[in-house]
Amino acid sequence: MAELINHPDEMRKLQEEIRTTIHGGGDNQQITEDHLGKLRRLKPVLKETLRLHMPSPLVLRETVEDSELLGYHVPARTRVIIDVGAIARDPATWERAEEFLPERWFGDDGGPLAAAAAGQDFTFLPFGGGRRGCPGAGFGMASVDLVLTSLLCHFDWELPAGGASTVDMDEGCFRRRVRMLSSAGAQEVELVTEVCKNQEIGVFGVRVADTAV
Repeated sequence: MAELINHPDEMRKLQEEIRTTIHGGGDNQQITEDHLGKLRRLKPVLKETLRLHMPSPLVLRETVEDSELLGYHVPARTRVIIDVGAIARDPATWERAEEFLPERWFGDDGGPLAAAAAGQDFTFLPFGGGRRGCPGAGFGMASVDLVLTSLLCHFDWELPAGGASTVDMDEGCFRRRVRMLSSAGAQEVELVTEVCKNQEIGVFGVRVADTAV
């Protein structure tokens, strides 16, 4: 949703396709699996989002035999970490790698991107690959298909007036402090503080709440 809000033209195109497909049989049509299969733009948007924002950008593996890699000896049974997030943004593989371009996935049936999406050439591995790939990938993708289609079908989305013009997509290992609490009323702040104390997880929550006072 954040990428679509930052790219309103892409969101509008997908919304128009969804609404035309869903409401084509009547205003009260429920979203079904048949509808999802007719949405040409849905999968490219999801794949491009997964390429830029991997659920798990690091994959842990163990070597099965002694290996040589770029002049380094890697003994058997060595734990190795593969940065699949960096692979998915590698400009040697992906044209305009840092940009959100769902169109790159269009018209590639049987081509290199189709192989990448299937986890067969190891340039796009949002759920890992091989026998150790995520067993819930199919269920997860089906769930996101339905949720995203529902959100775009029934609602229009935009950022609040007077605020930031785009959603901040910077990522890191730690969450930033939530500055929005600065406008909270005193009663709300006390409630947040008390909940944090009761759950014994409130060091950062209490500090944020105190800032709100």
